[in-house]
Amino acid sequence: MLKELLASLVVSLIIASPSFAMAKEGCGGVCSTCHTLTEKDATELIKKTGATVTSVKQSPASGLFELFVEKDGQKGLLLMDYGKKHLIQGMVVSLETMQPVSAHELPKAPPKQQSSVDVSTIPTANAVIMGNPKGSKKLYVFTDPDCPYCRKGHTELQKLAKIAPDVAIHIMFFPLPMHPGAYDKARIVIETKNLEILDKAFEGKDVPKPEKESSKKAVDEIIKFGTAHGINGTPTMVMPDGKIEVGMRDAETLKQMLDGK
Repeated sequence: MLKELLASLVVSLIIASPSFAMAKEGCGGVCSTCHTLTEKDATELIKKTGATVTSVKQSPASGLFELFVEKDGQKGLLLMDYGKKHLIQGMVVSLETMQPVSAHELPKAPPKQQSSVDVSTIPTANAVIMGNPKGSKKLYVFTDPDCPYCRKGHTELQKLAKIAPDVAIHIMFFPLPMHPGAYDKARIVIETKNLEILDKAFEGKDVPKPEKESSKKAVDEIIKFGTAHGINGTPTMVMPDGKIEVGMRDAETLKQMLDGK
């Protein structure tokens, strides 16, 4: 009998204790009181991306932090789970309105990609040229050395340089925010104008680190030009007449396009 009374007393004390009350209540309250994340900690967590987190808010979708990030002059939103283990790209859409919702003001949509550009305005001083630098036909390729499609396309450009000796292929580095290592690879190639380093960068091999601030300015100018003309993906080509072609083609097709066929 004494044992049963003691057991009952212990159970009563546990139920009455604050810790038990919290366990019973669980996460039924305001999530932000338990789950917090500072801009500094968020930046450290995503340091592999090379981006800086300038603001953290609770996402409209419960269980997620909404991060406002900046990298190389570009801004955007990322989501992170409360466990701080995963990043999520994309948008949260309200099922009621079927419209994007966010805790931050959504960045303005990039300009609609144009169908053509004035080639005289392309910042070719920052280009690295494959093929014949004095070629009468000029092809401008906005590319990223860490983009898998660009890497395949680079192989086709190497072939094009061999079968089309009158073509100057202007490599316009356009490193994407999702490829944090691409920016420095672009810089060192622009600094050296070395085609061997260029090829290594697109082969995924190690290349030297950039040393000059001028190369940073050069890459930024290309990014600014591309963004202003709606170029937001790689590879993107600009033909000699200024026509924009999204994606890459095989070397033989490119040759025919340059020949006007």
